Amino acid sequence: MCRWLAYQGSPIYLDELIFHPEHSLVHQSIEARKTIARVNADGFGLGWYTERSTPGQFHEVLPAWGDENLRSLAHHIRSHRFMAHVRSSTGSRVSRSNCHPFIIDNWMFLHNGQIGEFCKVKYSLERMLPEDIYIKQQGSTDSELIFLLMIMNGLFEQPVSAIRKTIYDIEQTMARKGATEPFKASICVSDGEQFWLVRYSSDQQPPTVFVKKQGEDIILASEPLANEPGWESVAPQTITYVLGNHCQTYQI
Repeated sequence: MCRWLAYQGSPIYLDELIFHPEHSLVHQSIEARKTIARVNADGFGLGWYTERSTPGQFHEVLPAWGDENLRSLAHHIRSHRFMAHVRSSTGSRVSRSNCHPFIIDNWMFLHNGQIGEFCKVKYSLERMLPEDIYIKQQGSTDSELIFLLMIMNGLFEQPVSAIRKTIYDIEQTMARKGATEPFKASICVSDGEQFWLVRYSSDQQPPTVFVKKQGEDIILASEPLANEPGWESVAPQTITYVLGNHCQTYQI
């Protein structure tokens, strides 16, 4: 399983969360604590918003802990909203096109988890996509396909209903194809103004997601970045809408 974080608030340098904390995202790439796969060495990615209309991005296939470009970029890029991800592949090849976050227009998406027995349902799920969305697919991961399915289901207009419909479509397809391994998802998606968090699993044991508020700032992460108070676990089987540092929860 992968590890990720997202931040929104007063502008900070990316390394303040990616490198500096006791249990930073880079540290999690070597030794994650709240997942079976403790090492996340199959690439990493950054996505950040500035005053531009679309976010910046950087993807690389090297392990995050040994990449000097990541260290330099994180030290010099300052942003009020960004997302970062270290990858542990569940079967798809290690390539830049398979690194998160995935970006379309001003929307950014990252995911930890998997569609169980993805090989059984990939073809059927891809066939659901209309051509104008299908051609946006760059890689081969279940994560990117989840993002495209959400877009098809109306993510840009009605995010909560689009997320629910996508989960339903995936699980219905899994049932038809006889896939019995669970669908697991901790997801963060943003349009540059707000976040939507998903913590869900068809076996009721979803990947972890935590939230920490610091005044008007908010950090979202697969694991707490330090052993300190203030980190709260996101409820399972929910969608959490985050605007500023205010959260609203919806059941899936």
